[in-house]
Amino acid sequence: MHHQEFEPPEELRDTIKCFWYNRREFGEKQSEFEVVPDGYVEIIFHFGADCSTFYNGSLQALPSPFMMGLLNQPVNFYAKNCLEIIGVRCFPWTVFDLLGLPSGKAGVQLFEHPITQLQSALKKSIHDGRVDEALARVKQYFLDMRSEVSMNSMLFKAGVAMREAKGTMPVSKVAEAAHATVRTLERNFKQSSGHTVKDVSGLMRFEQVRNRLWHDPDTNLSSLAHELGYSDQPHLSREFKRYSGSTPGVFARKAKEGKQILGSDFVAFIQA
Repeated sequence: MHHQEFEPPEELRDTIKCFWYNRREFGEKQSEFEVVPDGYVEIIFHFGADCSTFYNGSLQALPSPFMMGLLNQPVNFYAKNCLEIIGVRCFPWTVFDLLGLPSGKAGVQLFEHPITQLQSALKKSIHDGRVDEALARVKQYFLDMRSEVSMNSMLFKAGVAMREAKGTMPVSKVAEAAHATVRTLERNFKQSSGHTVKDVSGLMRFEQVRNRLWHDPDTNLSSLAHELGYSDQPHLSREFKRYSGSTPGVFARKAKEGKQILGSDFVAFIQA
């Protein structure tokens, strides 16, 4: 697997965490891979092999692009041969306003938007091996969109506080950082993201545990629970299993055995 991440231009850093490119060879038989939750919404352009998932109860090929919203459990995807992806990792409290779309809680989301018109040009660039050209085109599209949208400064301040605290800050403290009441913050946050502050904070905190166990499978869970504000180790374990479908111990063993194929910043693709 080849994976690269690219910082967004300064003008996009309040809305986009990063742009990324991923290339994977699956072989001729359809293979399954799992995407593990994190605290971001992804816009996914894909090229080459069909990318499918179970949608509305049946296995369906996904259009390009599609959106992967905040997940509360892993989602399985299916592909074969070579699959190339350009992803846009967005903050959940900004992405719907940026795109001018109604917020939603669904994991995999299919949507109609002028951004789909990029697909043809991106496909040609990727086919010709000009990944940098494709990425530049996507970045410019978002720069143009961002220049026409006024972002909610309260949500920006709340998001900064949540990211700096890695999901451990109580909602009341997030509201203080955003200079808002809890009620006002929650109303605006849910309207923009489809989720509560607590929902997103929980995913952020899970992401910290997940990353730590991937990079250091021997991490002491009791100490980690204390560091990240869980009430105790069983609390951490329950939350981890809720989001990942496995216990921290099972996840750590898989990480140690090298059975998961992940990017340097924990791109949460897991080969089945």
